[in-house]
Amino acid sequence: MYDTVVVALYRHGLTEANKNRAYLGWSDSPLCAEESIKPVCAPIDLLFSSDLGRCMTTNERLFPKVKPILLKELREMNFGAWEGKTYHQLKEDNHYQNWLNEWQTAKPPEGESFPEFVDRVDRAWNQIQEHTLANSHRRVAIVTHGGVIRHLLDTFVRSEKSFWDWEVQYAEGIELVFSLEGFRRKDSCILLQVAHLTEKRSGSVNNME
Repeated sequence: MYDTVVVALYRHGLTEANKNRAYLGWSDSPLCAEESIKPVCAPIDLLFSSDLGRCMTTNERLFPKVKPILLKELREMNFGAWEGKTYHQLKEDNHYQNWLNEWQTAKPPEGESFPEFVDRVDRAWNQIQEHTLANSHRRVAIVTHGGVIRHLLDTFVRSEKSFWDWEVQYAEGIELVFSLEGFRRKDSCILLQVAHLTEKRSGSVNNME
């Protein structure tokens, strides 16, 4: 419908680091060889993406004919010195244990805090909103990371779910449908639905990768 704006949020495909449950923020990891990602069947007007390799590879498979607008602000949280490490490698680190208990305020060494992450993602959304409205687009796709999608869902969906309650599937999409005026005002979406894909994919974790 012309008086709505649809923003589809796609998580990148499963990577080797994700399989090992390692922290994967600004560092990168190749997609798993067995990860099968087919092109999205629904047309879009604009494609935005994190500039990290796992998202770029996912873009090429989901939207092979669309050139993305790359935004560094759409990256996952920067885990700093903990990048590439697992819980079992970090569990004896007191700083890490404090971060697990105070994740909304504590900061990984050489990384970024949750408030810094949220501020960065909000800046990305502002760019996406401005570009979408300026060009009268109505269907937008974003390929990004689990933490980014959780924050956007937490921001724009009326729900009793908390940040960690949102399950975000690898290489799958969730559509936020806004009224045009609601999108302009940054109101909550009016509908949340699974994005149309050519086939169902598996894989879900409740962490930021």
